[in-house]
Amino acid sequence: MDNALFTGFGLAASAGLNAYIPLLVVGLGDRVSTSFELGRPYDFMSSNAGILIILTLLTIEIIVDKIPRADHVNDLIQSAIRPAAGAVLMMAAVNEDDVVHPLVAMLLGLLIAGTVHWYKTMARPEITLKTNGVGNPFVSMVEDAAATVVSVLSVALPLIGALSVIPAGFVVKRGYRWAAFGSMMRRGSRG
Repeated sequence: MDNALFTGFGLAASAGLNAYIPLLVVGLGDRVSTSFELGRPYDFMSSNAGILIILTLLTIEIIVDKIPRADHVNDLIQSAIRPAAGAVLMMAAVNEDDVVHPLVAMLLGLLIAGTVHWYKTMARPEITLKTNGVGNPFVSMVEDAAATVVSVLSVALPLIGALSVIPAGFVVKRGYRWAAFGSMMRRGSRG
């Protein structure tokens, strides 16, 4: 399997948690690394305008995703954006090497990011209910950290980045369980 495909896999999975973190990592990676280059038309992500747009959207995402109930509205909006970001990231990763046909890369990116996004979207309402919203900022920070680590590794060390998706998934799932369990413990101590 080619490094470009590993890179695309890790980036698409990260996009399922937060579309803008891997987009920013890719844009900055293109600027600072000689071993990672975006081809046309994907090089827009590393332009000044591209990075400014991504930073603005990332800031909004980070804030809104920490607010109980607003995060669910955000997840509904992101149901189109996160899979699309996964598709763009997968296509950008394999663009130069012609490892995978662009249509296949697009479908892989959509499927990977869409699956991760679906899992996140299904798990978060339960956390809001069980914790009365107190757990939302915590699990959002865990998701953002996982997306950041996997994205950086996917650009810097493609195979390790792709493999890091598995432990990152366990960390996110553990964060969900911890938030729900912590809420049950707090309720039990009050009762």
